[in-house]
Amino acid sequence: MENPRQTTDAASQAPRIAYLLSRYPAISHTFFLKEILGLRDRGIAIEVASINLPDRPKDRLPKVEAAEAEKTFYVKPDSAAKALTRLFMIAFRNPLVLFRGLGFALAMGGWDLLARAYALFYLAEALLVGDWMRRRGLSHLHVHFGGAVATVGMITAHAWRIPWSLTLHGPDEFFDQEKFYLRQKIESTAFVICISDFCRSQVIRIAPQIDDSRTEIVRLGVDCDQLKPLEHFLKADEPREIRFVCTGRLVAAKGHRIFIESLSRLAQNGVYYSVVLIGDGPERAALQSLINDRGIADRVQFAGAMDHGSTLDEVAKADVFVLASFAEGLPVALMEAMALGIPCVSTTIAAIPELIGDGSNGRLVFPANVDALSDALQNLTENPDFRALLGREARHTIEKEYNLNANLEKLAAVWRRRLGGRI
Repeated sequence: MENPRQTTDAASQAPRIAYLLSRYPAISHTFFLKEILGLRDRGIAIEVASINLPDRPKDRLPKVEAAEAEKTFYVKPDSAAKALTRLFMIAFRNPLVLFRGLGFALAMGGWDLLARAYALFYLAEALLVGDWMRRRGLSHLHVHFGGAVATVGMITAHAWRIPWSLTLHGPDEFFDQEKFYLRQKIESTAFVICISDFCRSQVIRIAPQIDDSRTEIVRLGVDCDQLKPLEHFLKADEPREIRFVCTGRLVAAKGHRIFIESLSRLAQNGVYYSVVLIGDGPERAALQSLINDRGIADRVQFAGAMDHGSTLDEVAKADVFVLASFAEGLPVALMEAMALGIPCVSTTIAAIPELIGDGSNGRLVFPANVDALSDALQNLTENPDFRALLGREARHTIEKEYNLNANLEKLAAVWRRRLGGRI
């Protein structure tokens, strides 16, 4: 019979993981929340540190996100004086940690004075993160994305001598690997989790000496039990107004301008449609001006940034979901639309072709190609049976390969194997 005390001792010795994120909770990264909650449900001990405060005031957060915010360690506190006092105490009590971190951070910056200045800011955050981990008894650091937050993670790992790992998504860090010290990050990790085959190919390109055993492919996923297609969209409909929906920040990389030019072509061809653009960002004024110039302002609604539930409600009512991006990792927004049985039109970039096969479960076009995108959209508006077929196949793809529960099981298995099977 198992000794209860031995069980308790084993549990207390099991590795406890710190997730370091750029911003948590955040509307644009709801998969962080689902991953963390899902892993905890599977017995993985995780606490979260966030560099930045939530993207909304705490009194506007949904209940589950508000509860997470209460438990999260925020690296940038409200009081700068409080942070400086804390940093002084950490440095005083841990001089070797300070010197290791300082030497490492300055070496990263090289002779670039601006890069060195940024490295010192990252060092300050790394000291706070490592001190928090030590106080909480957290023995492994994990970071999502390879940008600035991973720089903090790498310095934390070096200064405090803590093992760490990365989940890489792309694409930004792959574009400028020198700026993001991506090779150094990959080589210094215990292992790297890649969300797609494309992502893993970039890891191998950037750090060709990395051993295969130090990379994992674990795809993201969506909750197929929560995301159910509306019956209305599982069958062909009579000719009517076609509703296009697009979600994503209003930034150049999302390809909204190409989408708008394609919509202009559809209007000229007599297609009866409406559009909902969900998201906000620096391109909004320019996009509104372009829509006005093309004479389609009465067809296009800017919905702004919406919470996740409201976004899904809008997507579920779409006839076609469009993401004309020039740069992506593997968009959860596409997975969600596909899970809802919505036919999707996107571009042949990065890992998107791993998710969508052109003509089988969606449509793919070359990026920045107005002709190809407008032709694909026109084709779908004229063929309701084809739309219905693509929607059904899209749902099937998500159920089979991008089911959140199944992929969380795979991720939990990675953590158990990587940390010695003790969790």
